[in-house]
Amino acid sequence: MIAYVTVGADNIAKAKQFYTAFLPALGYMLKETSEGLSFALPIESGQLPVLPDFHVKPTFDGRAASAGNGAMTAFEAGSQNQVRVLHAAALAAGGSDEGRPGFRPSYGSHFYVGYLRDPQGNKIALFSSNTDEPGRDG
Repeated sequence: MIAYVTVGADNIAKAKQFYTAFLPALGYMLKETSEGLSFALPIESGQLPVLPDFHVKPTFDGRAASAGNGAMTAFEAGSQNQVRVLHAAALAAGGSDEGRPGFRPSYGSHFYVGYLRDPQGNKIALFSSNTDEPGRDG
């Protein structure tokens, strides 16, 4: 089980603008400290945490943050419309388009996904695989 994901950022303010454009809509709560940003799903009293948490922090070694080639973090949305809305919100908040929301021929018929880059260049996917919605094949 993945417990958490951390990405580096040289500009925490820009990262905050980008990630708060869509993570709260997916249920994530933000905790901001001097060490950076931490996003977690709420925990009901007496329940175990819902993992993974997502952190955005300056690099530990003090060198410039860089995006991992081939690395990507994916966040699940509840619907195809939510993917479209959150993708647009993330673009408006400083992200760049890495693939417009839609179906991809190489994925399952209900896998609807949009890709982004955060201001640091980290690749993010927003997807829905809701089988109650129309799939790629109609």
